[in-house]
Amino acid sequence: MSSAIVILSGGLDSTTALYWAKKNFNKVFAITFYYGQRHSLEVEMARIIAKKAKVEEHILFEVDISKFGGSALTDKNLEVPETQSIEEIKERGIPITYVPFRNGIFLSIAAAYAETKNTTNLVGGWNAVDYSGYPDCRPEFLAAMEEALNKGTKLGSEGKSWKIHAPLINLTKGEIIKLGLSLGADYSYSISCYRGTEVPCGKCDSCVLRAKGWMEVGKEDHLIERLKREGKV
Repeated sequence: MSSAIVILSGGLDSTTALYWAKKNFNKVFAITFYYGQRHSLEVEMARIIAKKAKVEEHILFEVDISKFGGSALTDKNLEVPETQSIEEIKERGIPITYVPFRNGIFLSIAAAYAETKNTTNLVGGWNAVDYSGYPDCRPEFLAAMEEALNKGTKLGSEGKSWKIHAPLINLTKGEIIKLGLSLGADYSYSISCYRGTEVPCGKCDSCVLRAKGWMEVGKEDHLIERLKREGKV
């Protein structure tokens, strides 16, 4: 049976990646990281998402990157910047919300988990189109990590080829949502806001990009629909 490990943050992109994996693999395992992020509510939402998707196993792994600081997502003394437009996101370079080598850390731990499941397939929601300019979301970074896993793991030394699957890497946010909807994804509990509230602030990079995606699709965000039903907005 083919199997894969999905890195599930609890956000929109990783939720889409989870449903993509469900279609393409017989057995899907999910790992969610609590890394000291200010938007840690996404961890609780990831539990709900994984349960609704009926994965084989969902584990929470704690690795406190906030001890290093250096990011508005892990250091509450740093302000999460507000964004006025998509153009502003693309023009300003790597933002203060970049968490140093976060995806490298996550991929390394996910690979260790994968070895215990005897699988070399890792899946994530990395994207190089509608994103905030993070260097560890780029195809060349993922290719380099894949090469490292092939050279530095037991499974790799046994001739099994590692594959880091990034099905969303070249999609716009609208295309990501369309893909998820075609796969039956439920985004009602996916949290994107960097400020860590269930109700989106609507001003951070992540909120602006998410709103752009749903506007492209021409539908109301599942999260907003749920919040309205619950009287939270």
